[in-house]
Amino acid sequence: MKSGAWGPSPHGDKMKAMIGRAEILMEVLPYIRAFQGKTLVIKCGGAAMEQADLKESFALDVILLRYVGINPVIVHGGGPQIGALMKRLGKEPRFVGGMRVTDAETMDIVEMVLVGKINKEIVGLINHHGGRAVGLSGKDGNLIRARRLAHRTPEGESVDIGLVGDVEQVNPQAIRLLEENGFIPVIAPVGVGAAGETYNINADLVAGELAAALVAEKLIHLTDVDGIHGEDGTLLSTLTRKEAERLIRAGVIEGGMLPKVESSLKALEGGTAKCHIIDGRIPHAILLEIFTKEGIGTEIVL
Repeated sequence: MKSGAWGPSPHGDKMKAMIGRAEILMEVLPYIRAFQGKTLVIKCGGAAMEQADLKESFALDVILLRYVGINPVIVHGGGPQIGALMKRLGKEPRFVGGMRVTDAETMDIVEMVLVGKINKEIVGLINHHGGRAVGLSGKDGNLIRARRLAHRTPEGESVDIGLVGDVEQVNPQAIRLLEENGFIPVIAPVGVGAAGETYNINADLVAGELAAALVAEKLIHLTDVDGIHGEDGTLLSTLTRKEAERLIRAGVIEGGMLPKVESSLKALEGGTAKCHIIDGRIPHAILLEIFTKEGIGTEIVL
């Protein structure tokens, strides 16, 4: 084509751009082939649950995974939202060693926020954008059997923090049934005890236990940091279990990162191939981590 009013060969420039897009699609083909039919457990939290643009980006990522034959399972938390509602209702949140003290009244609020509000918001968002999501709590289908968490202070003192649970058993049949029929399970981290009592469970812990029970291909934690940093402050792109345990003992991995790493180690022990801790503030973070060679965060491996 000769140059004219549209500049030199506009058709050729457009064709080059289109070919470039096709090449990008071809780059992800090996990853789609490798993960097709596999389960990915994704724990979402932080900005990815609060900012409208990031929530939409998250939903679209999850839908795309499902469309290309990958089985995403979503686990969500909701600590800040629980605290906000408690204060609105005139109940001051209390914590012991970072754990929310959960009496019967607080448990009602926890279940209201996690199961009745956040879970349905995520389900609605995915469905609105063309996905097929179904919300569950650990009480549905006896998915998460729980027991009361025995909490001890660093000094070794036993402290009663109420209806805070530890995962006793995961019964993944309901999740498998949803996966087989093309649905995306969205799990609220609430479990049920032997006597039918309800327990509030750390969402990171639930994600790790679910990934282990499902023998997931990957466990992905969406956070508000870019990954795990070493002693010198540099981002670690890959971390082995042995190195992670050393950084925990050294106090380098601490605070909110600690349960995410412990969750990842639990998943790896259960047969999960790789775990990832990535920055959910980056649009399409999930796709960038799964479908690129470089990735964007820290992967944890055995």
